[in-house]
Amino acid sequence: MGYISIQINKAKGSADTGASDHIERKTTPKNTDPTRTHLNRELVEFPDGVADRTEAISHRIRTAGIRRKITSDQVRAIRIVLSGTHEDMVKVQDEGRLSEWCDDNLQWLHRTFGRENTVSAVLHMDEHTPHIHATVVPIVTGERRKAKKKQADSKRTYRKKANAVRLCADDLLTRERLVAYHDSYAEAMAKYGLHRGIRGSEARHTTTAQYYRDLKRQTGELETNVRQLQTEQKQAERLLAEVRKEIKSEKLEAAKTEAKTALVAKVGSLLGSGKLKELEADNRTLQNEVAARDESIELLQQQMQRQQDEHSRQLMELQAKHRREMADKEAEHQREVSFLKSIIQKAKKWFPLFQELVYMEKFCLKVGFNERQTATLISGKPLFYEGELYSEEHRRKFTTEEAGFQVVKDPKDKSKLALAINGQLIGEWFKEQFGRLFSSIKRTVKPLRRDKGMRL
Repeated sequence: MGYISIQINKAKGSADTGASDHIERKTTPKNTDPTRTHLNRELVEFPDGVADRTEAISHRIRTAGIRRKITSDQVRAIRIVLSGTHEDMVKVQDEGRLSEWCDDNLQWLHRTFGRENTVSAVLHMDEHTPHIHATVVPIVTGERRKAKKKQADSKRTYRKKANAVRLCADDLLTRERLVAYHDSYAEAMAKYGLHRGIRGSEARHTTTAQYYRDLKRQTGELETNVRQLQTEQKQAERLLAEVRKEIKSEKLEAAKTEAKTALVAKVGSLLGSGKLKELEADNRTLQNEVAARDESIELLQQQMQRQQDEHSRQLMELQAKHRREMADKEAEHQREVSFLKSIIQKAKKWFPLFQELVYMEKFCLKVGFNERQTATLISGKPLFYEGELYSEEHRRKFTTEEAGFQVVKDPKDKSKLALAINGQLIGEWFKEQFGRLFSSIKRTVKPLRRDKGMRL
């Protein structure tokens, strides 16, 4: 039985460029076949003046009639991946029903999320299994769920318009709606032999770390199987060599026997020996045994050849499967890394002091604050501390009585942060402490008096 495959994810921010580059093949993932990329196609026709998926998202939001201000961290689009079990999708393609399958998917998207909200749907044919990347802009009407709850709890002091147009992904991604999406999509795909997974199943996606642990274990098992096959092949080759040597030896003995028989026959004809017929019978017996042995050896060789061919086939299948799995997981890993990098870049762009806060956290921990104290300082709150502080510049610790610490902007460069102690930058404080220590050491070392001798 084949199963449907439907994945739904949020896309935050003003530009979902990472996903657009992947979907529109502006970048080429490692798990794709470039010779089949020309088979990919966009199933949704863009409005006039709209060139790609990113512009289609912005165009829908701009023309939807939304009056409420859209924040920078609001979800602009929902990414949906539609597919099925690999074998069943290959069957749909072989039967020439792929276009029909695409039309049914598009109809389901229109019924479920609205035709205007479905701004893009791209069929990918250059990966392992045919699938569709759909993009839905979450335009909804009516009151927010929180507002309805407040009204039910009698905490609502005013009433908004019930038919207001809003951008809200949470309304479309409730648990009840997600279950309904799977149910309705399974109904639409039933004609292709694709069904819904078990409702309430406890199956969970494997984490990346767990996958690599499993993959490492499977790789070890594969290498063990390969070594076993290689050992069996060597044993078969060694047995074949021994059999060939035995064949050569037996043929030589048979030739000797025939020569002796011929000699005895000649001698018998000359001497009239009565044992000639007996020798001829023994010779025929030996020849029959040699023929039977030759036949057994030939059968054994054929069996060994079949076994070698089977071992070679299994080895090639295992290696091909391993390469496919490694390529798929490597591509998935690269997508995750790319996604995380894009998040970090956005964080740096949206929060200019984000990177400075990261550096400041490391600096506070190195100076001697624990994680709780460091968290207080990073949040911008003052901290009162008494104890030792480590200076990496002077490579020593300095003791302070209870003093006030706070992370502030560097007076010389407002784009950077600095740690202050009682309003003084800690770098300057370290220098003062080191100067006092050096001065105290100089005072404790008295110069030696020169011996001027004795006067007479």
